[in-house]
Amino acid sequence: MADKTVIITALNEAWIEPDSIFDLFLESFRIGNQTNFLIKHLLVVTLDQKAFRHCQVVLNLNCYFLKTEGVNFSVEAHFMTQDYLKMMWRRMDFLRHVLELGYNFVFTDADIMWFRNPFPHFYSDTNFQISCDRFWGNPIDLDNSPNGGFNYVKSTNQTIAFYKFWYESRELYPGIHDQDVLNMIKHSPVIKEIGLEIKFLDTAYFGGFCQPKELDSVCTMHANCCAGLDNKIHDIKILLDDWRYYLSLPEDVRKNRPPSWSVPQSCGPASFGQHKPRKKNVDARKILGNSL
Repeated sequence: MADKTVIITALNEAWIEPDSIFDLFLESFRIGNQTNFLIKHLLVVTLDQKAFRHCQVVLNLNCYFLKTEGVNFSVEAHFMTQDYLKMMWRRMDFLRHVLELGYNFVFTDADIMWFRNPFPHFYSDTNFQISCDRFWGNPIDLDNSPNGGFNYVKSTNQTIAFYKFWYESRELYPGIHDQDVLNMIKHSPVIKEIGLEIKFLDTAYFGGFCQPKELDSVCTMHANCCAGLDNKIHDIKILLDDWRYYLSLPEDVRKNRPPSWSVPQSCGPASFGQHKPRKKNVDARKILGNSL
């Protein structure tokens, strides 16, 4: 983009398998309202060689291979396992580097569907804004529950210093991911010393399965509060069908009597105790000897 803003997402082999989340992610841009043009501003950060080749050859997107020595990121990294945590923190360190290069970014997980152009709904008076699992009405209320899967960050001295502080804080809180570490440090006086103000995005525009809002206003929908690729894929397909049905309605119905979302179904709190790895990932784990 003209202001050096790039949209960034991450991809590994587990997310390019047939019937993948990433295909659904791209589809949302194509069927969204004024979102298709944003694909050309998308940078796909791939975490393994196969995902990189797929990104370049099959998808023909802007691709970057983020190498991490001694770690296998090709199979599904289950929530809060060691490989999951390594993946999250490697991503965090890369985003800091992007800021140091002078680029602004919107980071989006690939399980977030883009239905409307979000840029008109970003705050204009802050350099760091992040989505929420739950939003309590005040964008500067630090009791909002941040979700690291979607954020808009401008490259400034403050945001670079903040990302360094955030990344280094993983050593103070071992065994938890970036989102929970942010919850630990968001009240820290260090952030005030840096001069950064955190703002939280309204779930009315940046929604998710944790706190779904109305179809007639939402820009993005996150398959959060959900564990397991199969659970996510199942509910995201329903989500896309809900959007297509919404678009098929007459304009007056969409404005005055918009339908509600049909999700979550397979997702939700129960998914964290019931999901199973996909068969291909089970086989890969046996071959690699990983304890995911």
